[in-house]
Amino acid sequence: MTKIVFMGTPAFSAPILRMLVEEGYEVVSVVTQPDRPVGRKKVLTPTPVKEEAVRLGLPVYQPEKLKNPEELQHVLDLKPDLIVTAAFGQILPTAVLEAPKLGAINVHASLLPAYRGGAPIHQAIIDGQTETGVTIMYMVDRLDAGDIISQTAVEIEKTDHTGRMFEKLSEAGTQLLKETLPSIIEGTNKRIPQEEEKVTFARNISREQERIDWSKSAQAIYNQVRGLHPWPVAYTTFQDANMKIWWAEEADSSKSGKPGEVVELANEAILVQTGEGILAITELQPAGKKRMSAKDYLKGPKIQVGDRFE
Repeated sequence: MTKIVFMGTPAFSAPILRMLVEEGYEVVSVVTQPDRPVGRKKVLTPTPVKEEAVRLGLPVYQPEKLKNPEELQHVLDLKPDLIVTAAFGQILPTAVLEAPKLGAINVHASLLPAYRGGAPIHQAIIDGQTETGVTIMYMVDRLDAGDIISQTAVEIEKTDHTGRMFEKLSEAGTQLLKETLPSIIEGTNKRIPQEEEKVTFARNISREQERIDWSKSAQAIYNQVRGLHPWPVAYTTFQDANMKIWWAEEADSSKSGKPGEVVELANEAILVQTGEGILAITELQPAGKKRMSAKDYLKGPKIQVGDRFE
């Protein structure tokens, strides 16, 4: 039987691991990121993939850095026939990539060669794309540059956000890998080189990308908000303090003002002028406060027409 080492970390990856076990593949080890402190109380929390692996009764290995000789050797000693990765979160050393006789493959959440990198889902939504997808690819020692084995496209609907697309693409990736694995094991799969002239990148989201620029259009800001929802969340500055904008929508208003200016206070939204069009903020989080609806926020005298977000 083919010995598989699975590498993954977030909730996106857990259904993929579960499928491998349900389909009868021999998963000899699950490699995931170490437990990390989460929340204000800094509770040490396992990754979703570790939780799934424990539930399935699989051995778990959590290296801090696979490049460390001892941690690298641990993986090599497993002698896998195939490595399957899905949002693992570490760059694999060449020795790991070359160890399995069937290679190392990755379930990547974009239609490569578009959106190579660690935040393909976020970036596709921020860019206003209406379609993305999943690619099963061979891993090489360049970022997401290996040959394509199979792909499937997934629609990005107007109201989709990153959290929802993670779910949709996880489901699509699980099904695609299920359909593709037999050909990889049998050696009958396709290998399609990526077209380098079509390459785009989606680096990990920076703090600057989270900040709203009110000179942009309402549509662009809406895409930014949903592309960063529910993490890491877009933010703006109001009265010298940062404010997270959890949700907003494009809107109409008979009023107008300068970019960032509050032009109207509706019952359930704060209407703000952008560089082009009106954005209605419907869910927010002031500094030091809990996430709340705009309706609840407006119950107090905290904001007035004419105030401005910086």
